Amino acid sequence: MTQQIDNIIDTKGALILGAGVAGLFTALKLAPFPAVILADAHPGVSGSSARAQGGIAASVAKGDSWQSHAADTITAGAGLCDSEIAALVAREAPDRIEDLIRYGVPFDRRADGSLAVGREAAHSTARIVHIGGDRAGAEVTRALAERALETPSITVMEGFHAIELALENGRVVGMFARISAGSVRRLVLLRASTVILATGGLGALYAVSTNPPETRGEGLGMAARAGAVIADPEFVQFHPTAIAVRRDPAPLATEALRGQGAILVDETGRRFMPAVHADAELAPRDIVARAIHRELVAGHSVFLDCRQAVGERFAKAFPTVYAACRAEGIDPASQPIPVAPAAHYHMGGIATDKRGRSSLSGLWAVGECAATGLHGANRLASNSLLEALVFGARVADDVRATVAPRPGHGAIPAPDRYAAAPVPQVLRDTMTRFAGLERDAHGLRQALGTIGQIERAGGHEASLLNMTVTAKMVVTAALARRESRGGHYRNDYPSTNGTPARTFMTLADADKIAAGHSAQTPLKNHAVR
Repeated sequence: MTQQIDNIIDTKGALILGAGVAGLFTALKLAPFPAVILADAHPGVSGSSARAQGGIAASVAKGDSWQSHAADTITAGAGLCDSEIAALVAREAPDRIEDLIRYGVPFDRRADGSLAVGREAAHSTARIVHIGGDRAGAEVTRALAERALETPSITVMEGFHAIELALENGRVVGMFARISAGSVRRLVLLRASTVILATGGLGALYAVSTNPPETRGEGLGMAARAGAVIADPEFVQFHPTAIAVRRDPAPLATEALRGQGAILVDETGRRFMPAVHADAELAPRDIVARAIHRELVAGHSVFLDCRQAVGERFAKAFPTVYAACRAEGIDPASQPIPVAPAAHYHMGGIATDKRGRSSLSGLWAVGECAATGLHGANRLASNSLLEALVFGARVADDVRATVAPRPGHGAIPAPDRYAAAPVPQVLRDTMTRFAGLERDAHGLRQALGTIGQIERAGGHEASLLNMTVTAKMVVTAALARRESRGGHYRNDYPSTNGTPARTFMTLADADKIAAGHSAQTPLKNHAVR
């Protein structure tokens, strides 16, 4: 950083950036190891976690097994899942559900008191636990936030906008953040023995997204700018059934609706998914999303018809979706819901190992900003909150075992709320048009040109660089992957290569591709320590 530092704050233990499920659960699992959580908003409403509708996948039902869950995860991942990671996540899932129950999460139950489970796309059996039908994310985040706020070892700091990692001799030792004091912005260095990024995904870099404005890839961008290895950034998942109304972010019609039998139709009532895939509406998300996209491109309208599958039960069974529809004048119990794909989840992120460690000493990552190898090229439904829980516990175990807290010095200020600048609309439009559901070399190169123009116009503004660097990682990795696989589809390379390989790259690699020097050569394999 070249700006003057106005204040230095020494935290006693772990510094966690993000107050969604990943950040909150990690802090709770760290206790009594001290943790400071930097939050964009009040815990319980921050980021994408509170918006998650589908639920959490876990083999808690009679007759199910973690082996089956792992196999489904690997199948959905289109050849790029790390099988060891898929196995450990599936194996540890039931224990993490038990953790949530102890934290007060009110999962839906059957009459006999057992956990109720539902089925979602690409799962071979019903294994999704829900809360209030479609309120899993909101209720889990609320329960974790309540527990975190009453835990003595956890300090929550609102009003800080982190912009850059602090490095000493190649080790991450804290982060720089902006705060505001009236009309004056101040730069603060927060030092820590451990830095954990739990910043969520990058959906807000797209014009049509289910993600809130703060989910714009800044954690990934900060890590990349510091030299971290980034894995699989080209794989962006589009939710097939965002409700097609003029709202930003777009409200979601949960996949659980299709799990209960809702069907996709065009304006004539024609059902088109059976001709696309044997599993029809329950095909993997990338297949359903592209099928809807192609119907829309062909001039059709697409609707999710829940009238027979849910009907009059809608308001009680799916209150969040029902409220979103009614706000737009749609009665989903008696009318089909207009839908379209929207950027929803990033399978890529900061490359981490099975302990959540990144390639940078002192830096861990958990949740959507991390790339553990679980999701491969296409995330299995309801594995996202699960990954945050499993790796939140693993990161906490690793930090407690290897890092000693140190005395903290310096008063923690209580700043006015700092509102970060929005994502440039030209960047959002560019990512949607050229790095969306279907891509090709010409469009991806146009995207790189626009990203470069935005960077030059913005100078060295750190927050903007975090966003453009993340966008650049997605686009250059998409250029380098000359095949179609999972969430990455190239119109000019529609086939899938016979030998699957994950992407591991640094910002230096991305800059070489952007400059046109190494687009013809494979990326070197970077190790995650």
